[in-house]
Order: sequence, then structure tokens, then C-alpha cells
Amino acid sequence: MEEIFDDIDQKEESNFDLKAEIYKYLTHWKWLLLGLLIGGTLAYLYNRYTIPEFRSEANLMITKSEDNNVSGILPSGGSSGPSILKLDDNSLENQIVTLKSKRLIRKVVDDLDHNIYYYVEGSVITTEAYNDSPVKINFISADSVVNNHSANFTITPVSHDKFTLKSSSSEVLKTYGFKELIEFSNLKFTLTKNLKGQSDFANSNPIQILLRPLEDVAGAYISKLEVGQKGRAMDILSLSLVDETPDKSEDFLNELMFQFNADGVRDKRQVALKTTQFIQDRLEILNSELDSVETGIADFKSENQFMDVTSGASEYLNRKSASRQKIFDIETQLSILSSVQELINQTSKFQLLPENLGAGTSEFQSAISRYNNLILERKALLQNSTEENPVIEDINNQLVTLRNNLKENLLASKNSLKVQLRELEGYEKSATSQFSSFPGMEKGMRSIERQQQIKEQLYLFLLQRREEAAIAFAVTSDVSKVIDPAFTYGSPVNPKPVLILIGGLIIGLLVPILIIFIKNLLDTKVHHKGDLQPLLKSTPFMGEVPRVSAEQSDVIQVNDRSPLAESFRILRTNLAYLIQNKDKDVADVIYVTSTVKGEGKTFVSYNLSRTLASTNKKVLLIGADIRNPKLHRYTSMTIGAKEKGLSDYLYDYNVSMDQVISNTNDENIAVDVVLSGPIPPNPAELLMNDRMEELINKAKSSYDYVIVDTAPTMIVTDTLLISQLADYTLYVTRADFTEKNLLQFPQDLKKQGKLKGVAVILNDVDYSKFSYGAQYGYSYGYGYGYGADEESRWERLKKKLFS
Repeated sequence: MEEIFDDIDQKEESNFDLKAEIYKYLTHWKWLLLGLLIGGTLAYLYNRYTIPEFRSEANLMITKSEDNNVSGILPSGGSSGPSILKLDDNSLENQIVTLKSKRLIRKVVDDLDHNIYYYVEGSVITTEAYNDSPVKINFISADSVVNNHSANFTITPVSHDKFTLKSSSSEVLKTYGFKELIEFSNLKFTLTKNLKGQSDFANSNPIQILLRPLEDVAGAYISKLEVGQKGRAMDILSLSLVDETPDKSEDFLNELMFQFNADGVRDKRQVALKTTQFIQDRLEILNSELDSVETGIADFKSENQFMDVTSGASEYLNRKSASRQKIFDIETQLSILSSVQELINQTSKFQLLPENLGAGTSEFQSAISRYNNLILERKALLQNSTEENPVIEDINNQLVTLRNNLKENLLASKNSLKVQLRELEGYEKSATSQFSSFPGMEKGMRSIERQQQIKEQLYLFLLQRREEAAIAFAVTSDVSKVIDPAFTYGSPVNPKPVLILIGGLIIGLLVPILIIFIKNLLDTKVHHKGDLQPLLKSTPFMGEVPRVSAEQSDVIQVNDRSPLAESFRILRTNLAYLIQNKDKDVADVIYVTSTVKGEGKTFVSYNLSRTLASTNKKVLLIGADIRNPKLHRYTSMTIGAKEKGLSDYLYDYNVSMDQVISNTNDENIAVDVVLSGPIPPNPAELLMNDRMEELINKAKSSYDYVIVDTAPTMIVTDTLLISQLADYTLYVTRADFTEKNLLQFPQDLKKQGKLKGVAVILNDVDYSKFSYGAQYGYSYGYGYGYGADEESRWERLKKKLFS
């Protein structure tokens, strides 16, 4: 049967009951409700008195680089002209860095005086008065002093024209008037009325003026400013700022966009100016270099005596060709003259000579012609006369003379031609020498001309760029375009009332839950059956006994329908299942014990005895806790001079069993009781003698159940000394009392065989902490239709609320 109880218990404990866990916290519903009220109240107060923060936004589009006038004046790498300089296009990421740069934001803060804060004190909170401050501060000190100074002034109106001023560094109050010079530390300033502020200065609340260093304010704006990209091409910059004062944020964003554009325009104009200056410097250098190159060309031509290398080379080439032609002609004439000379020397005296050969002088040609004419005349005369004819002899003499003249003339012509030939050959040689030097001169000339062309092109190019740079400087386009001026969204970013309220309620709920959780986590007590899990793994669980309030009776009565009575009826039923296979010829001896005192073993013993006796069973209840007897508190019996108890029976062999048994019949529930008797000096020794075993054996033959209320097992050894006499041991633990670390002790006693038939009872369970009705399917009388004190739900609710 024990194994059956073990299986049932382990199956019940293996399932995690979420409802039971939740009910742990719902039992503290008053604390949870208090937490919700406190959290909700704090959230409401936070929403009520926290200054809301709003998001201001502006959209800015960066002008594309090809529209930049300055970058347009310089050629790109792919242009036809030479690339001198090239401006890199700033990426959108670089523009974002520029927008968030401390230099730019510092200038914006300085221009807007955002390092000066005006606050108006209210009854609960102090709010910033950006444009509507009643006063304005005007610093006379140098900007270098003001921008690096930190100060806090409180101004309290005294009259329409007077006020008291107190510095945070001084408690001394001084009265001043408007436009009166005020000196604090190194600061000099005056205060004037703000026309945009409250008109009734005398009745205005105190005003705080806070001055912060410019660098700190700029750093704060940098951390708050958000710059993102938007648009299909991601070419639009979205600037956003979260602040308590929307007007201040809008002014800052608008001024930031203006200063960003102005800064870009200044950069472009500066680039244009620098470009113009650079080009002008280069033009002056090139002008000087061009003068030097042109002077070099003039010197080169003068030195080589020609105006142009090509024409000079052609002239010398023509000279050479003409000389060669003339040489050829003279050589031809010499060859002809030599042939004629040879012919004259070889032929007879009266042979015709060739004429019109183009060689020799005109006189030579005339002489040949006369010679041939005389030959022809002689031949004609010889046809009609003889050689002795005087005429023919005269012709012969003329021919001889003329022939000799021809020879002399021929020799003279040849000498003259040879002289001409030598002159022409020298001239040809000179022309050839001059012509061969022209490639080197041409190379040098081309090098000089190339330098001249490069510098001329560069000079003309820079002249054009100078004009373009001058135009870019005069007409500079914006680097950005404002798509949307600064605007503020209507709903605040912080706080969000609904989220704050929900968060407050959640935190208000979580704090008590966390406290309860930590309390439960640090709790070392047994509270419910689940805490008995280490013990129940090997030990049957008999049942639970509910907590009895001070107004309720701790003793069950006849026809009792209270939760207490129902719990003991369940114990009786489970006990019947535990001992159902036992021989019924003798009574069952049942020990009721616990680990330490105070766990309710006597209370369980007495009420279990009455529950068993209510079924017409004979029950004997023995108070064996003779060291600390408590059983007499539940009965009307006392140990007097005549009455005897267990200690008397164990000590005095003359005392019989009948003398120590007292009969009780309260409300028709008959239970025989053996009280503990006087506290002896040696209780352990008394329990060890044979009288205890004798008493048990006699009782077993006379009763159906023998219930023995024994001493706690951990404190004293009394129970263990007589444990062999028991059939079953009901081990009582108490909720909210028994330490969890003590649960191993009864388990060890069972393993060691020191206790027999051990079963566990959990006493004093507070069901209001757990949903046991839902978990176990009963609620001890409630819900069966026969509860002892039926109350309406409304009555029970009122009792819970106002108890």
C-alpha cells in the first residue's frame, strides 16, 4: 500500500501548477493593490510635473557637386586641357560630419546666445522661458570671458524697476535697477526688460539666469542633434533635435542650416579667391618664361642666320643640287673637249670636225664652224681644180692656221672648265656640310618651339580660368537648399503619458511581486505539500490539517462540518487504506511524532483519536511525551493525587493499567486516555523498561486503535527507544514552522529502520495562501452544500477587505 501512496504523490508533484503559483502572489493582493496605487500615482505625478520634450525637425538637400561654380572652373581628369588642380567632391557623410562639427555648432550657439538660459520658478516646477523671459541680460565683458564662464543668478522682482539679484556663489542679496551696471566675479553686465516677456514685472515669479561655457553647450547640442539621410536617392539630410523648448530647437536648426550654407559659400569664395591668386601668380611666371623662350628663338635664328629651319635647309639643298648640276655640265664639256681634241690629233688635216656639241667657248665653236666651211669650200674647189690651185693652197694654209688655233683654243677652254669645276666642287662640299648640320639645328629649334607652344597654351588656359574664377567669386551659388524649415511635431517625445502610466503600474506591481518572490526564495519553512517533496519521494503522504484561527475550536465535535473536521476525516480514510491489509485481531499501534516540539503532534493525536472514535471504534490515546506533556490541555482531566499517569505506571509496578486509563465521553465521542503523568527525572530509563511494552500489548488486545503521542525525535531519544512497539508512525510537520532542512531527518530514520510504517502529515496549513480547492478538488466543507457557516460571496469579500 505504501508504494501506491508513493506513486500517487510523485505523480501529483511532477506537474507544475501555474494556478497554485499565481495564487501564492494573489494571497498578498492587498500589497499588490497598494503597489499598483503607488505606481499609478507616481506615474501620474511624473506625467503631471515632468516638462515634456518635443522633436523638432528640418530637411536639407545638399547641392550636387556639378553645380558648384568653383569646382567648375577647374578641369576634370578627362578634359582636353591640362589638369592643374582638382577639388574632391565632399560626400554626404562628410557633410553630416560638418553639420555636427563643434566649430559650426559653437558659432550657432554663440550667435543665438543659447549658452544663456532663462528659467521662471513655478509653484512646483521651474520652466525655461526662451522668448518670454521678463528680463534680458546684456554682457559688457569680453566675449572670451563670457563664453568660458559659468554662473547662476536668481532675480526676484521688488518693484517695476527694482529687483534683487543673488549669485549661486554668494548668499548676499543686492538690489539693482534695470540698465544698472552689475559686477560679479569677472563678469560685467546689465539687465533690461524683455518686451516679449511678461509686462507686469513686479508680480512675476523669481527668474533664474544660467550661464554655461560655450564649449559645454556646443557639446550638449552635438550629443542631442541627430542627422540622418532620407529620400529615394538618400540625398536629403534630416536634422532633428529633442528639447523641452520647441521654439529654441527650431531657431537652432534654422540657424544651423543658415550657418552651414554660409560656411560652404565662404569656402567656395575662398577657394575661388585662392584659385584666382594662384592663376595670377602662374601667369606672371609664365609671362616671364615666354619672354625668355622667345628671346632664345631670336638668338638661335640670329646665330644660325636663317629665319626658318625648313626654308634654310631647302636653300642649301637647292645650292647643292645646282652645284652638282653645274659640275655635271662642266664634266660633260670637258669630256666632249677631250674627244674633240683626240679627234683633231688623230684625223687628217682636211677632215670635217663635229660642231654644235655644247662644249667650249663661243669662239671655239665659231672656229670649228669656219674650219668646216673651209673644208667644204676646198672640197668644192677640188672638184673643178687641183690642189696646186693658189686658191686651194691659200685655203690649205688657212686650214692649218685655223687647225692650230683650234688646238690652242681647245686647251684654253679645258683649263678654264677645270678651274670652274674645282670651284663648283668646293661650293658643293660647303653646301653639303651646311645641309648636314640642319637636323641638329632643327631638333634644337623644335625643342625651343615646343616649350614656347606649351607655355603659350598654358598661358591662354590660365587666362580663361582666371576669368571663370573671377565670375565664380562674384556669383557663388548655395551649397545647400532648405527643403523644410524647422518644425515641431505636436505630440511630445517624452514623457509618453500612456507608456509612463503603464510602466508605473507594471513597476508598482512588480515591486511587491519581487519582494514576495525574494521572501519566498529566502524562506526556509515548509508551507505546503510541494515543500515536502524530498520527504515524499519515499514516504506516503496522509493529508493536511488546516490552520485553526483563534475564534475556531481546535477540537472536532460531533457532526462537525468544519474544515478541521473534514481534514481529519480524510486522515482517517487514508489511514484505513494504509492499514487495510493488517490482521484485525489486535489493535493497530500508531505513533504520532515530529522532528521538534511545536509542530502539533499532540493536537493531531487527540483529534485523530476523536475522529476514529466517532466511528464507534475503541481508541486508546497514550501521552508518551512524558518530558513535555501537553495532552491534558485538550481534555478536562488533570493528574491529581489519586489519578495516575503513564510515568506512574512505568515507575510503580503496583499501578495497574486500569488505574492510568481515564474514560472521556465528550459529546458521545468516547476516547480512553492515558495521560503522561508527573514529569520524571529519568524519562528515557522509564520508557526502556518492560512496563511500556506490557501496556501496549494489553491495549492492543482491548482496543481497535492505540494512538501514542510520543516525544519529538530530534530533540530526545524517547520515541526511538519504543519505536519497535509501533505498527505505524505518523510524522507531523507544520506549515510555516518546520524547517526544510529538517525533512531529511525522518527520511534517514526510516532508512535506518528506527521508525516503522512512516507516513507524513502536514499540519497548520493556511489555505488562504494557496488555491488548494482548485488543486485538490475539495475545500473542506465549502462547496458540498453542508458547510457549517454558509456566507454569501459578498459577505466573504467584505470580511477580506475590512479584516
